[in-house]
Amino acid sequence: MEQRQLGRTGISVSVLGYGCGAIGGLMVKGSAAEQDRAIGRAIDHGITYFDTAYAYGDGVSETNLGRALKALRATVTVGTKVRVYPQQRGDIAGTVAASIEGSLARLGSDCVDIYQLHNPITLDGAEPTFTTEQILNEAVPVLRRLREQGKCRFYGITGLGDAAAVRRVLEEGGFATAQMPYNLLNPSGIAPWPAGSAMPDLEGRVAHAASRDVGVMAIRILAGGALSGSEARSPLGVPKVEPIASGASYAADVAAARRLMPMVAAGHVKDLVELALRFAAMPKQISTAIIGTSSIAELDHAVAAIQRGPLPAEALAMITALQAA
Repeated sequence: MEQRQLGRTGISVSVLGYGCGAIGGLMVKGSAAEQDRAIGRAIDHGITYFDTAYAYGDGVSETNLGRALKALRATVTVGTKVRVYPQQRGDIAGTVAASIEGSLARLGSDCVDIYQLHNPITLDGAEPTFTTEQILNEAVPVLRRLREQGKCRFYGITGLGDAAAVRRVLEEGGFATAQMPYNLLNPSGIAPWPAGSAMPDLEGRVAHAASRDVGVMAIRILAGGALSGSEARSPLGVPKVEPIASGASYAADVAAARRLMPMVAAGHVKDLVELALRFAAMPKQISTAIIGTSSIAELDHAVAAIQRGPLPAEALAMITALQAA
């Protein structure tokens, strides 16, 4: 599998990253045997980045990933996250410092490669978001200290919130990575925002981050599953998905995805999932595109899609025409 540089970290990561979250659900609710097989299969496919967080099953995902990697004796790049909850807002630094200790214990490691702050950043800082000043003055000092202590190699953010606030934090905070939404329904993190689009304008934040040598990890590349073109959910995944940086509802995202079905009929792709994955992996501004799965079969399907390479120009033109219709 293609490997790309993760910004200025010097780390090389697979273009497809493995997400261990609750939307796919395998690493939270699956059996230990299936989880271990999935991580092993991902590594066999050439996947080298694995993404988790305490918030994924209250630490269950971290525990399961740590167990699987230990059993496999695997050397891969692992990122985890800290989310500061409302009752913890008075002690951001203490929360960040305590959370990494729990994450390391669950992962069975002394150091995590990427430690990411998982709260949106906005100009007004309304809960559950934080202002740029809170991030720069309260979170960044402790993140720098944790790196100096060898508890994380690099630190990053989840680049949700107001684009201006995210840009300032990336300019001033020393963040090496940023997880940002990018998908077929809303590519405005890189591409110009189409006039009349109902999607929120991400104001080129992916392109901005990449221009600052920040390693961008694309998230929501399947719009939480909506880009499959089906509202059906796996029993392992969360039963209801709230859109992030896309439509007004999951059903609306599914409807928008289904308008691209002529791409399948025209033979450009085998299905909408392949279309979405190949689209998300194309930009060089993205280091790794993260996908969660509910089964090994879904993982295999995703890898096969990525291996088909970038979409050709005629396919991209057809996408533009269908979305404008």
